[in-house]
Amino acid sequence: MLDAAVQVLMAEGAPRFTTARVAERAGVSVGSLYQYFPNKAAILFRLQSDEWRRTSELLRDILADKPTPPLIRLRKLVHAFIRSECEEAQIRGALDDAAPLYRDAPEAIEVRAASADIFEAFMREVLPGVAPEDRSRAGNLIETTLGEVGASFSSVPRAPDEIEAYAGALADMLCAYLERLITR
Repeated sequence: MLDAAVQVLMAEGAPRFTTARVAERAGVSVGSLYQYFPNKAAILFRLQSDEWRRTSELLRDILADKPTPPLIRLRKLVHAFIRSECEEAQIRGALDDAAPLYRDAPEAIEVRAASADIFEAFMREVLPGVAPEDRSRAGNLIETTLGEVGASFSSVPRAPDEIEAYAGALADMLCAYLERLITR
């Protein structure tokens, strides 16, 4: 059913996304669909939750890899994040259109908090001698840059070599910023 929901969302967009269309695409009755999802908001929230979970796991797996030097981990994160943004751009756009239906749900707040905790721990590790307010600002700048640049860059289809080159340039920029803070 979730695969069918993704197909409907990508084909029809959020405004035309309905439980009836999802049920039809999945080859089940609407009643069967309602046994799992009480309404379209529940389906959209599940799709978004799954995407948040994947992103959080990616973040955790890369940033918590202590044997790898911190700036190498940041480079890996930037490359993985930009690739992910490009691969999931079409569905993400549709989910963003539907975000008001679930953005402030407790589960959404919990996922965002968990991701923030992972990133804050990484920033404490990479910038241990930096004042907390400067470290916080650096973390915020990196997160905001990744989010905004990722969304903007992925708004049009990109070739794999273009994605890697762009991610490399962004990683260079963010690492140079952190290196400056480390040596200051």
